[in-house]
This record gives sequence, structure tokens and C-alpha cells, in this order.
Amino acid sequence: MNKFLRYLILLALPLNNLWLFYFILTPLTIYPVFWLIGLFYPASLSDTFIYFSSISIEIAHACIAGSAFYLLIILNLATPMPLKTRVYSLFSSILFLLLLNIIRIFLFSILFANSYSLFETIHLFVWNFLSIFIVIGIWFAEARIFNIKHIPFYTDIKSIKK
Repeated sequence: MNKFLRYLILLALPLNNLWLFYFILTPLTIYPVFWLIGLFYPASLSDTFIYFSSISIEIAHACIAGSAFYLLIILNLATPMPLKTRVYSLFSSILFLLLLNIIRIFLFSILFANSYSLFETIHLFVWNFLSIFIVIGIWFAEARIFNIKHIPFYTDIKSIKK
């Protein structure tokens, strides 16, 4: 895939406020979380709200983490690599982030349902600080697993300068 096409895709993806990400990722996140909660509590689902244990949680856009998925795609598309490697890397990194996100939401839901005193502190810490490190960690793992030697953006800029 040439540089122009890769960067064109990167510019087109966030149009409409990442609508496509949320359209795809919302049901892929909500239903597994609802199923997991249902293993421990009687639960019901209405739109983006899960009701259980006399509480309700909303799986908002921030919970879906569309921007984190977009960051993974940016790192993938801004790095030169063979198409087959790109597809496998992108698929596995998105799948891994989705699984981590489902587990995160489930665990926070259980903490909230049990009135854990540090819920708000831990929730804000993970949301504001840890989330970026998780995405970067996934990217580094992908680079190692798929033997990606190039650096996002830098390798393209270097090749353009030549």
C-alpha cells in the first residue's frame, strides 16, 4: 500500500467524529459486557444501558474508546510494512484492544455494583493515564510479534526526504 493511500485513509477515518468506529464497536463491546455481567447478576439491556444489582451503567462513547482504536490504526497505517503483515497486525491489535476493553468495563461494573470505595479514583486513573500506555503497549507487542522494524511516521518522512 503506497504512502498516499495510507495517509488518505488516515485522514478519512475520523470524518463524522469517528462515527464508523462507534457504529461497529458499540455492539461488539456492549453485548459481551452484558453477557459477562449476566453470568453473575440478573441483568437487562436497553440501548447502551445495562441494569443489574439495582444500578445502571451506560456504555458511553468514552467507554467504547473509539479514539484508542483510531490511534492503533494510525500507528499501523503510518508504518511501512507488507500488506499481509498490516492486515494481521491490525486485526490482532484491534481484537486484543477490544478484549481488554470488554474486560475493563466488566471489572469496573462489578466494582461499581459492589460500591468499591476507590472506584472513581481507579476509573479516572485508567481513563486518563493508563489507557494511552495500553495502546502503545499493544503497538509495541504487535511490532515484536510481526517483526515490524519501521517507526510510524518517521520512516515515511525519512523516505520522502530522500
